[in-house]
Amino acid sequence: MTYYILIFLFGLIVGSFLNSVIFRLGKESFLEGRSYCPHCEHELQWKDLIPLFSFVVLKGECRYCGEKIDWQYPLVELSTGLMFGIVFYLTQGSYFSWVQLPITLFWLIVFSALLVVFVYDLKHYIIPDSVLITVLLVALIWYGAGFFTGYYNLSVLTSKLLSGIGASFPLLMIVLLSKGKWMGMGDVKLSFVMGILLGWPLIVVGMFSAFMIGGIMGTVLLAVGRKKMKSKLAFGPLLILGTFIAWGWGQQILSWYLSIIY
Repeated sequence: MTYYILIFLFGLIVGSFLNSVIFRLGKESFLEGRSYCPHCEHELQWKDLIPLFSFVVLKGECRYCGEKIDWQYPLVELSTGLMFGIVFYLTQGSYFSWVQLPITLFWLIVFSALLVVFVYDLKHYIIPDSVLITVLLVALIWYGAGFFTGYYNLSVLTSKLLSGIGASFPLLMIVLLSKGKWMGMGDVKLSFVMGILLGWPLIVVGMFSAFMIGGIMGTVLLAVGRKKMKSKLAFGPLLILGTFIAWGWGQQILSWYLSIIY
């Protein structure tokens, strides 16, 4: 239990860093300079930056100008903490293993980067290439190391590459046929990375989950009047949710589905 408390707290800290990345992405370096209020630009002190705690103590307002703090900040911190806990559980189980630690770290890095894409696309309807390239490079380094150490063989790596191509091709056709009105190239690139990460057959679960969740969300938003038929709906976050679901529970979902049809 102690491990999970520590990993959750570490996730909160990483979530605070991810908020800085999201805010500065495409504008300024997130590795230089102190954090500041986006409204009054006052430099924040350490007591203003304690994940979740500072937001609660300050009652969701800037200490210096009184403007409301965006709910994105505590939600990203909490989501990162929970994500860290889930990844740790699914890769480590009930007991900590040093042998499994590289796998845990790999997926923590991947899903942290994808969380940045999730929030950024949700806010700006843009999937940042720089973050996707980072995820792809991390995956290539991981798979390369796995291949040379015998953890992955050539057929597995080929399957992952074909999964990326297979997942992105239908979305590319949608982009070309709609001339970018229904979907953007960012979604195509993200689906390729998604296939590289999941491989076959988990990519099927990931894509199906993304479209299923999107269909349900779109129907609900239309029903309550929050969206119209021509309104934009960021598809990147749905692809990332699908990736997380397929990675964590894809095999169980496939087994359940096959038990129904056979």
